[in-house]
Amino acid sequence: MRDAYPQLLDRSPSTPYDPHYFHQSIWAARHIAVERPAEHVDVGSLALFAAMVSVHVPVTFIDIRTLDVALDNFRSVRGSLERLPLADRSVRSLSCLHVVEHVGLGRYGDALDPGGTRRACGELERVLAPGGTLYLSTPVGRERVCFNAHRVHDPRTILRYLPQLELADFEVVDDTGSTRTDLGVEECSAMSYGCGLFRLRRQS
Repeated sequence: MRDAYPQLLDRSPSTPYDPHYFHQSIWAARHIAVERPAEHVDVGSLALFAAMVSVHVPVTFIDIRTLDVALDNFRSVRGSLERLPLADRSVRSLSCLHVVEHVGLGRYGDALDPGGTRRACGELERVLAPGGTLYLSTPVGRERVCFNAHRVHDPRTILRYLPQLELADFEVVDDTGSTRTDLGVEECSAMSYGCGLFRLRRQS
């Protein structure tokens, strides 16, 4: 009985998954594989995503919490989106997936800040190099704060937070969990809890 470990809820007809994290990881990994940058920086995304990307591209993974793993082509650095440990305009390939909506809510030990998402986007914009690409995802739809889990933003708000960057393309995981390429940012503001996938570039 000491080794008993009953699992009673796994007899499902299909494999469960989180559509936001599933689709955003595929989306970003696909673009990075095509671009094949000399190196890639990820800020706070799912650790498994960053580690998988490092199979093909050297990755620096920055997170507010330490990640104690030893992998080839993978470097973990402790840092915060409130002030990234990176020089201005120094990163040519950058991802931040399902992270900016958490900043300033205290969930991960950070200070409370009503403008947390805006400040986080400002830091990502600050470090992106000319000609660089930012892969950004965040919940989109009817704007609100679900304290202290996350925020949901109108996708147009996210673009206003990144005025120096140009939107290269946009996809969204809609309220049904399906990836859509046929919707613009304006059409996603009324969603309940979608996931906007923003590929942005700095031209100069």
